[in-house]
Amino acid sequence: MPGFLLHVGAQVTCAHAGQATPTAPNPRVTVMGQPTVLQTAPYVVAGCTFPPPTAGNGPCVTAQWITGTTRVLSNGQPLLVQSSQAICTPTGTPLIIAVTQTRVSAI
Repeated sequence: MPGFLLHVGAQVTCAHAGQATPTAPNPRVTVMGQPTVLQTAPYVVAGCTFPPPTAGNGPCVTAQWITGTTRVLSNGQPLLVQSSQAICTPTGTPLIIAVTQTRVSAI
């Protein structure tokens, strides 16, 4: 899936407006002076507004990416791009990539 590479400064949120951040930046590849993120790195979510059990199954706590680059690798692992998809735990909802850098793209 082609797209612009994600970096640690990218704006990523859960479907309920919680802020998602990577747990392990990839310093071997940088874009715009910031480390990129590998597909294997989970994200943590803070500020999810989805209600807890009895009213819902939230809030979103972590997220794992299920798609990444297919041709460009770092340390043998796929990188994240703007078209990557993730699933939040425990809600099963996606992460939304709102803003990322627009200089470096990959497939």
